[in-house]
Amino acid sequence: MKKGNRYGLHRVLEPEGVLPQTADKIDNDMEIYDNEILIDVQTLNIDSASFTQIKNEAGGDEEKIKEKMKEIVDTKGKHQNPVTGSGGMLIGTVSKIGDALTDCKLKVGDRIATLVSLSLTPLKIKEIKEIHMDIDQVDIEGQAVLFETGIYAKLPEDMEDTLALALLDVAGAPAQTARLVNSGDTVLIIGAGGKSGMLCLHEAQKRAGISGKVIALCYNEKECQTVKSLDLADYIVQADATKPVEVLAKIEEITDGNLCDLVINNVNVPNTEMASILAAKDRGTIYFFSMATSFTKAALGAEGIGKDVEMIIGNGYCHNHAIISLEILRENKKLREIYTRLYT
Repeated sequence: MKKGNRYGLHRVLEPEGVLPQTADKIDNDMEIYDNEILIDVQTLNIDSASFTQIKNEAGGDEEKIKEKMKEIVDTKGKHQNPVTGSGGMLIGTVSKIGDALTDCKLKVGDRIATLVSLSLTPLKIKEIKEIHMDIDQVDIEGQAVLFETGIYAKLPEDMEDTLALALLDVAGAPAQTARLVNSGDTVLIIGAGGKSGMLCLHEAQKRAGISGKVIALCYNEKECQTVKSLDLADYIVQADATKPVEVLAKIEEITDGNLCDLVINNVNVPNTEMASILAAKDRGTIYFFSMATSFTKAALGAEGIGKDVEMIIGNGYCHNHAIISLEILRENKKLREIYTRLYT
């Protein structure tokens, strides 16, 4: 086997000198190097912002969605949406392990979910079998490569694959929530009725405690009712996060003008930066998990209104994020019932 670089630099075709995620094109030849793992792919979980953009561009036509996805992979060697820059993740079966990975805890035949983005994962799609429009998942026949530094999780035995995949795709959000929320905090979850939002609500309520306050902001009445059934929020607000003045008025009313210690943004559409910033206290914290976030709009927007806030970019990885996310559904029966209904 050919010797590979631990970060996958040997796969970069253009431009030279960048990492695979930044590259415009990577090598998706499925003959693995000595430090790579070959995976027979079952399902792709496309990042929510990416899938929404592709679906809208295709007018909701499944055949056009398939064509667009194949075009992306054929052009770039990976599934990285050229508009959003984001990817997603996958589940599959380990097919081959490089000779240099002597300490690898996997064996051929293990079923895993990759916890690194499709935006850096060499991928080859032979056939797109089925598109699950409501859950951003796509069943395929194909193969992918995991680099030496690529993280993964073995699929749990007590959950359906599609359920575990949905959870692990957004594992960074609830894990970061657990890290950021302090006892007594007032926490706003924007996009609280979505896949990552509901997990964040669980962790926010758990960490803020009885002296804290959790506010759920949802786009429509259906999401509000779902969140209400979970009993994870002290207040539920229906509002459009792309309308910052509307959001600010509602949060000021709830908090008596004190605003929020922590704002967590989980939405999958652009132009929600200012709603997040306005809702936060001066010297408060905003966690932008959404891949639709514009750094420019957030940075210049905060400056423009003179708001001194700490803004954190949503890193999809943090220590033990897979364990934390899977454990949430084991702890919360109501949440598990909803996720099982949605993703199985």
